[in-house]
Amino acid sequence: MKSAEEQLSTYKSVHLNPKNIRTHFVGVPLIIWSLFLLLNLIPVNFAVSNEPVITFNVATIFTVGVLLYYFLLHARLAIGLTIFIIPVLYTSSLVAQIPHAFWIAVVVFFVGWVIQFIGHHYEKAKPAFVDDLNQLLIGPFFLMAEVYFMFGLEKQLLADITPLARDKRRALEAARKAG
Repeated sequence: MKSAEEQLSTYKSVHLNPKNIRTHFVGVPLIIWSLFLLLNLIPVNFAVSNEPVITFNVATIFTVGVLLYYFLLHARLAIGLTIFIIPVLYTSSLVAQIPHAFWIAVVVFFVGWVIQFIGHHYEKAKPAFVDDLNQLLIGPFFLMAEVYFMFGLEKQLLADITPLARDKRRALEAARKAG
């Protein structure tokens, strides 16, 4: 598993433009919420003798798995992500109970991605997930790190990832010019 510093520096390498980062503070939560809504629509029943004993949904199972991954990467950032994800899980579960929840999720997902791509227009760099699908999980992690940095927390992490991100960006731009 790649370290938090490596993951964040890769993500940050294509998120250096402040306008792009601001669009991500809108687009990424919309995408996350819409995905949780979709996952809330998929029930998982554990049954004995055809009677449900425990009923979950895929969103709950996904939440546990993703939060475990974030805690393995960086426990302090994962605490912030837990505080963010619990209301997302709750509100999306409420909306999952209303008619047309699927279409609400699709529209919110689409709007979130439009905002993301507008941000990358400012950045003049492709999204990080194009080269590494794991970066889709790092988007929320990156935004939580940015929140911590805004509050003056995790200064060492910021100092560690920023030069790495700039070096990775230079390498990307050099490769683009050469290709």
